Amino acid sequence: MNASSIDLARTVMQRIDALAKISDDPHGLTRTFCSPAMRRANGFVASWMREAGMEVRTDAIGNLIGHYPAKSKIENRKSKILILGSHLDTVRNAGTFDGPLGVLVAIACVQQLHVRKIHAPFEIEVLGFADEEGVRYQRTYLGSRVLAGTFDLKDLKRLDPDGISMAKAIRAFGGNPSALRNAKLDPKRLLGYVEVHIEQGPVLEKKNLSVGVVSAITGQTRMRITFTGCAGHAGTTPMNLRRDALCAAAEFISTAESLARRRNEADSGLVATVGQIAALPGASNVIPGKVTLSLDIRHAKDSVRRQAVTTLKQRASEITRQRKLKLSAEVVHESRAVECDKRVSRLLAKAAMTHQRRVPILPSGAGHDAAAMAVITPVAMLFVRCKGGISHHPDESVSEKDVRVSISVMNNFIQLLAQNA
Repeated sequence: MNASSIDLARTVMQRIDALAKISDDPHGLTRTFCSPAMRRANGFVASWMREAGMEVRTDAIGNLIGHYPAKSKIENRKSKILILGSHLDTVRNAGTFDGPLGVLVAIACVQQLHVRKIHAPFEIEVLGFADEEGVRYQRTYLGSRVLAGTFDLKDLKRLDPDGISMAKAIRAFGGNPSALRNAKLDPKRLLGYVEVHIEQGPVLEKKNLSVGVVSAITGQTRMRITFTGCAGHAGTTPMNLRRDALCAAAEFISTAESLARRRNEADSGLVATVGQIAALPGASNVIPGKVTLSLDIRHAKDSVRRQAVTTLKQRASEITRQRKLKLSAEVVHESRAVECDKRVSRLLAKAAMTHQRRVPILPSGAGHDAAAMAVITPVAMLFVRCKGGISHHPDESVSEKDVRVSISVMNNFIQLLAQNA
C-alpha cells in the first residue's frame, strides 16, 4: 500500500462527507431519484470524475457515467469495457456510505491510473447509478435496469407521493424517457461489472477483516398489501361487529415474522420485513377502515422465497375472509437471486489476499445494482467492513483504513484483469 492510496482514501472520506451534506431533507440524508439533491450530487461527482481524467456524460435516465480510455484501440474493433461503480441515491434518513462509497472508490482507482499515466488494455467506465433504492417510485434498480435493457416502460406511469409521474420527473431532470431503450449497453463489449459496497452486516467486523468477496445476492420480493374493512366510531361499535383493517394487518405482520423465524430455525436464511404501514382514517377515536403495508421477502434460493410469498398471500386471504374484509396484494418489485461470476470473483479474492491474511466469501442479503447488471455481464462485489454492521441509518460508518484497503484491492484487481484480459 503506497502513499497515493493513503491520500486517495482520505480524499474519498472527504468526498463522502461532502455528499452527505446534499439532501432533499434538511433533517437527515435523503437523496432520491431525479430530485434537486441528486442533481447537485451528480454535479459534484462529475467534477471528481473529470479530475480523474474521465470524460463524463449523463444518459437518458440520469445515470452518471465517467469514461477512461483504453491503452490503445484494437484495429477495426472497439475495446472491451470494465464497469465499476454503485448508486448515488439513498434511502430516507440514510447513512453516508451505502452507494457513494462504491462510486468514489472507483473514481479513486481511475485517478491513480490517470496520475501515473497508465491505461489498461480495456476501457473503464465508472457508473453513478441514478436509482437503486427505489424510494421515490417503489421500483428498485431503475438506473441499472436501463443499462441492462430490462427496464419496464410501464413504470414510467408510476406516480410518486406528490402525484408526479416517473416520465415527468425524468424529463424535468434533463433525461429522455423516449430514449431509455437505446441506453442499453452492448453485452459483447463488456468485461464485467464490479461493485464495492459496505457489507451492511456484522461478519467482517467479527472476523476483524477489512474486505470480503460476495458469493451471491439474495432474491427479493416487495409487495404492497391492502386490507379494507369499515371505519366506525371507536366508542359505539361493538367488538363483534367491527371490521378493523388494522387488527387484520397486525395479525398478518405477526404471521410474516413467525414464518421467517420458523424457517430460520431450520437454517433457511429467510427474512420477512414490514417496513411501511398506513392506517386510515388515522384518528384515535375511529376504527381503521383501510390499512396499506409493505412486505419484503428475501432468500438466496428463489424457490424458498416464492414459497414464502405464496404462503403469506394465502394467510392474508384467510385473515380477510375470517374478518370479513377485502384484500389487495400487489407485487411492486421482484428480483431473482444472482450468483456472482466465479472467474471475476476469484481475481477479486486474489487481489484482496495481497492485503489481508484471508478473504471470506459472503452472501449478500441486500440487493445491489450488480443483480440487475448480471443479466448482461459477469458481476462481482467487494464488501467493506462497516461498524456494527449498521446500514440504512445515520450511524453507518466505515474507517479510512478499510477504504484504503478497498482502493488497493481494486487497483490490484485491475492489474490482474489486465494480465488476464
